[in-house]
Amino acid sequence: MNKAVLLSVLVFPGSGHLLLKKYRTGFSLIIASAVALSILVYNLVQRAMEIINKVQSSGVQLDIMTISDMLNQTDTLQIRIATTILLILWVFSIVDSYRISRNQNRNK
Repeated sequence: MNKAVLLSVLVFPGSGHLLLKKYRTGFSLIIASAVALSILVYNLVQRAMEIINKVQSSGVQLDIMTISDMLNQTDTLQIRIATTILLILWVFSIVDSYRISRNQNRNK
């Protein structure tokens, strides 16, 4: 496994493409992944704030079952979509980095 693939696996989608000098693809993957990640984080923070407000306003005891029930009551469609898009971009980045680096090594 080479550095570009490791960057794509461990750092962020698109970072391996930058090492391979595929800047357009790399920055596109980075921007798309950053947008999906920001949507994911925003929605998770919103859900956490809703749960905190419910707990503070109702005086509910903080136990795992109550928090779990509150999490199950919230709509998670945006979170699932953002997570799915991020995973797809990450897998695509890994596979494409591997493919590009393998082709570059063959041409040497």
